[in-house]
Amino acid sequence: MVGGYILSNQMRGVTEVHQHRETYVDGGIRYVREPGRIIVREEGAPAYIRHDETERFAILGYKPQVVQDGDFIRSYYDRPDGVRIITVTDPDGRLIRRIRRYPDGREVIIIDNGFRPRPTRFVEQVVMLPPPPLTIPRERYIVDDTAADQSTIYEALTAPPLTRVSRRYTLDEVRYSPDLRAQMRSVDVNSITFDSGSWTIDSSQVQRLSAIAGAIGNAVQANQSEVYLIEGHTDAVGDADDNLSLSDRRAAAVAEVLTRDFGIPAENLTTQGYGETQLRVATDGAARANRRVTVRRITPLIAEQQQGQ
Repeated sequence: MVGGYILSNQMRGVTEVHQHRETYVDGGIRYVREPGRIIVREEGAPAYIRHDETERFAILGYKPQVVQDGDFIRSYYDRPDGVRIITVTDPDGRLIRRIRRYPDGREVIIIDNGFRPRPTRFVEQVVMLPPPPLTIPRERYIVDDTAADQSTIYEALTAPPLTRVSRRYTLDEVRYSPDLRAQMRSVDVNSITFDSGSWTIDSSQVQRLSAIAGAIGNAVQANQSEVYLIEGHTDAVGDADDNLSLSDRRAAAVAEVLTRDFGIPAENLTTQGYGETQLRVATDGAARANRRVTVRRITPLIAEQQQGQ
């Protein structure tokens, strides 16, 4: 598991994360390892963060069986309805495959990140595309959950890509390619606010996610293979490594609430933090607009049936 066995909910904030960090260089690449996560800095590429894909399941109280399978790790957990969720990761916690197995033996691959060879450099995962043509009002393309009604949120979280999907993409390509994610509409979760240096969501804010949870829940009920990416962002105040860690943990915290409090299947969600790398307001100072969590549907980008369409 990435960074050890201390879970995010066992720490109170970035200050405590510092106590468990270690930095090292291997093959000219700088790594910052911390519980559940590792920050990677390659020469000539932006820093990015990877996390242990099984940590969120552990925080939710699931008790998976873990089996070493050659170079991979398989984690199994069984839901009360008899469905088994299988998560396959590499030794660094990178998600390779997530499978739902039904009691009758049927299997559905929800996420497949291993249908192409693993890239050796970050830049190999970045997809460059022109900006999609915007034929709808911008407030329906990037939806503010504090200003939109439930139907607008549902529309944004179930809409198809803005342009034709030319091929199937890996999850990592989606995670690390802003141009690719821009093909899908999104919802900014401005209703959730975090204390400085913290990723904890106060209980008084949980119900603010009800409209988003309702939209995702209806979509997943209609198609049990839907995948939603929860993205975390910060402003540019503070240390860049801290901001990457903070944004990634905040995205995971929103995903945890969606599952724990609203019943969204954990396997239909994945998360990624971007720190201060994608500012909405170009400023080095504090900016509430930059401290945000974003939700978007990514199923059409990673689903096998989209290949060649």
